Amino acid sequence: MLHATEVIGAQTFDALGNYVGRIKEIFVEPADQANRVAKMLISRGQYRSLIARYDQIASVAPGRITLTTDEAALELYQPNEAWLAVGKDLLDQQIIDTNGRKVVRVNDIDLSDHRTNGNTELRITQVDVGLPGAVRRLLQGVVPPMAIRRLQAKLPARKIQWEFVNLIEPDPLRRVKLRLSSQKLAALHPADIAEILEELSPDERQGLIGSLDEETAAEAIAELDKRLQTQVVEKLDPEQAAHIIEEMSPDVAADLIASLDSETSKEVLDEMEHREAHEVEELLKFGADTAGGMMTTEIVVVSEEATRGEVVDYIRFHELSPDQIDNVILINKDAAIAGTVPVTRLLLSDSDQRMVELAFEPLLTVKADAHDKEIFELFDKYNLRSLTVVNKQNHPIGAITVDDVVSRMHAKI
Repeated sequence: MLHATEVIGAQTFDALGNYVGRIKEIFVEPADQANRVAKMLISRGQYRSLIARYDQIASVAPGRITLTTDEAALELYQPNEAWLAVGKDLLDQQIIDTNGRKVVRVNDIDLSDHRTNGNTELRITQVDVGLPGAVRRLLQGVVPPMAIRRLQAKLPARKIQWEFVNLIEPDPLRRVKLRLSSQKLAALHPADIAEILEELSPDERQGLIGSLDEETAAEAIAELDKRLQTQVVEKLDPEQAAHIIEEMSPDVAADLIASLDSETSKEVLDEMEHREAHEVEELLKFGADTAGGMMTTEIVVVSEEATRGEVVDYIRFHELSPDQIDNVILINKDAAIAGTVPVTRLLLSDSDQRMVELAFEPLLTVKADAHDKEIFELFDKYNLRSLTVVNKQNHPIGAITVDDVVSRMHAKI
């Protein structure tokens, strides 16, 4: 195994043994192969730097590189923003350990060497975030590589497999690098992503948000505290912010837009789809500490005369989110609320059973202007998971879920 600190700075010789220069940087091309060192930058003092491709490397040892060709066959260096520069973009930089779900700082990179068609390919295997890597960085260029190896051999290792690494790139023009492990990052729980975001600088935070798909970004932002939510969204382009907020539930979206300054909130609402914008604007009319301000409008409403089989088919056909179907709300012929049925009861009932027969007792509702204290008391007294909100005509207009209650109570502490 080799280390990036043993390759960067190494003397380079051509196939005839002539000195060419020193390795100034090594590059990965993520779009081609995510872990292969594709190119090496050779510095030649006052002369223009050269590039040695992976298929021009004969052998690699700590402090020494041998090429398969002579200097004349090497290309002149031309910068390419799509390349991942190991020294510049990784060493001493913060990365995300997607396995450990935390932000760490890179001290060194472990490389394995593979003989392929007469040349040697280097591949990134692990990221060193422990004391051995720190010692190598400290002594790089001062102590010979093999002596450094003896010094740090007994130190406790702390490494991350390259496959569990996601890069933090604050520059959106170089976002291709973030795609290196974006699927691994997106697979984390939104609360874990939010915790990671809280550890980053503002620029790194924006870069990370920009690397996520809109649904994942929405879920992660929803987990942030209100202050960070506002900071993140206000720095986004209004169109991008609108697309992300559209993926949120209406109540979360309304709370977030209400926290923005008036100019930004107007710009974001203008960019949102008409239906989503209308839902948010309707919720913004309610006070934050009222039932209307806490509810979501994503509810399932069916006739009390419908059968259990018909309701299940309805839910399947519309591919409703599990968050929407904690309770199914029943209405009578006048569209007034007639009851609620917990989804668990659907699982235990017959297909031809009418929904009114499965309704939860007692029927509990609140008006949209009900104060949050009343809502907290109802959830506590009846051990509720969801509570329906109705208008003056007793028509269901939304629902408050237990996570809404917990979040609101936490905010009051």
